[in-house]
Amino acid sequence: MVTTGGWRPVRGAGRGHGWRSGAERPVLSRYENQITILSDCLEEFPETDEPVWILGRQHHLNTDKSKLLLDVSGRLWFTYRRKFSPIGGTGPSSDAGWGCMLRCGQMMLAQALICRHLGRDWQWEKHKKQPEEYNRILQCFLDRKDCCYSIHQMAQMGVGEGKSIGEWFGPNTVAQVLKKLALFDEWNSLAVYVSMDNTVVIEDIKKMCWSPTQSSSVAHSSAHLHRSALGQNKNIAGLCPGWKPLLLIIPLRLGINHINPVYIDAFKECFKMPQSLGALGGKPNNAYYFIGFLDFTPPGNELIYLDPHTTQSFVDSEENGTVDDESFHCQQAPHRMKIMNLDPSVALGFFCKEECDFDNWCSLVQKEILNQQSLQMFELVQKHPPHWPPFIPPTKPEVTTTGAGVVPLKVLLGSRVGSSANRRTITELIESTDKLFELEEEFEILSV
Repeated sequence: MVTTGGWRPVRGAGRGHGWRSGAERPVLSRYENQITILSDCLEEFPETDEPVWILGRQHHLNTDKSKLLLDVSGRLWFTYRRKFSPIGGTGPSSDAGWGCMLRCGQMMLAQALICRHLGRDWQWEKHKKQPEEYNRILQCFLDRKDCCYSIHQMAQMGVGEGKSIGEWFGPNTVAQVLKKLALFDEWNSLAVYVSMDNTVVIEDIKKMCWSPTQSSSVAHSSAHLHRSALGQNKNIAGLCPGWKPLLLIIPLRLGINHINPVYIDAFKECFKMPQSLGALGGKPNNAYYFIGFLDFTPPGNELIYLDPHTTQSFVDSEENGTVDDESFHCQQAPHRMKIMNLDPSVALGFFCKEECDFDNWCSLVQKEILNQQSLQMFELVQKHPPHWPPFIPPTKPEVTTTGAGVVPLKVLLGSRVGSSANRRTITELIESTDKLFELEEEFEILSV
């Protein structure tokens, strides 16, 4: 395993550590085996009476440090990989050096899917059989061209955002890519809202999340008839009315060259919310997935993050559909950095499974952030701004190719991009979908 960025393996965490076979193995409590593996990391956290916040959950280092580390290890951890199939058929077979922000985007989305299917309090247990939903979630992110959120799909969708394959992404570009890819993900059926101009519009989000879900592609004319029927409260086969789980991403710029200290309290408050998915950000050309923070003196405020800058070999699913998942969980103390070292370009993430979760989030934002800050980190408005273009909930783009009928983007991106026909088709599709999605380059992390 090649490592960068100060990564080091956990001491005593080799294969079989702490295990005995058959009757010789002592009776273990539910998490004892994991606590043993993580015990060597405990000294890496400072002694403090202040709570530590991880994705909406509070931990106390003096009493439950082990639970904190188990909570961190339960998050899906995506890092650089090597030896996967070349992207686009002839492209790179490793994302080392350029894919860190894509990996952070995968981690944020994976946390949303864990919350959607298993709940925030679900705990990963090493050497235990995982739920079927967990295996399906993990397979969405394997480094294969046919996985909906693979490095292949994200890198190629980034072409529509002006990023060549192998080029470094910023947080807003990743957010736009996830929003587009989610349109093709029928199993998870997420509504992905990426805010514009530092403004979250409640009316637009509810319009998007209450839009009927189509289980299969339909013609535009029949879609109009379906909408009319829905207006008469009739149940139409193929349409599933109801709240679509919301992935809310808020790209922000919290300063010019450095984060403005006036935003620190509001930024930290976001990690306390039960809907929190953390934040994408980091330093110029070094992306991290921020999952929480802790306060102690000295040196002061520190952010806690998962670091994707570790290069591991490609892992594929087994014949029975399961995945050897140990390399997808960070079994060491998480990294920390001073909050003032954070690049001002970030993207906050939140997940609202039900409408009541979103309503609660709006109340928390109003009470804990907007009412407390003279300089607001972002705006939360009820109605769609009249000077903006009308909001149209995004729908799954389609494109017609000669003799092939309607071909979804997932199929196109799964094929070799080298042929002129595919290049033309993808270019046409990118041009059409760009009308649905806004690109905000001003949110990108600055290059050095």
